[in-house]
Amino acid sequence: MTNQLLEFKEIIRSRQVSQQRKTDKQTRKLLLYLFTSTRGGFTRLRIIIHLLDKPCNIHQLAQTLDLDYKAVQHHMKVLEKNNMVSKIGEKYGAIFHLSNFLELNIRTLEEAIDKLDRKMNQKKVYM
Repeated sequence: MTNQLLEFKEIIRSRQVSQQRKTDKQTRKLLLYLFTSTRGGFTRLRIIIHLLDKPCNIHQLAQTLDLDYKAVQHHMKVLEKNNMVSKIGEKYGAIFHLSNFLELNIRTLEEAIDKLDRKMNQKKVYM
């Protein structure tokens, strides 16, 4: 998984951002919460990285990422509710793409990836 996180980081770095802007504190907290503080953070990050390449529907995402359709549907609802993705269309054929909000703050995902990497490599010690 660590190698995959490094790949994600490289993909984000290679992405050209039209505006360089400093992310505000609330946006940073939201991104860190969505991708590092919840159980589905890694899956949501995989979805976002896939949507960087091309917009797609839930079925396509489920097949590409080898995940259950209902799981992807749940994560897409969470991402849409938090303004990370936008939806074109309704019901089954709805196409998802990154929101303008996330496009502007895409560099902050690097910080979330670093934190997720540290969290996943942390040794758990039980006494």
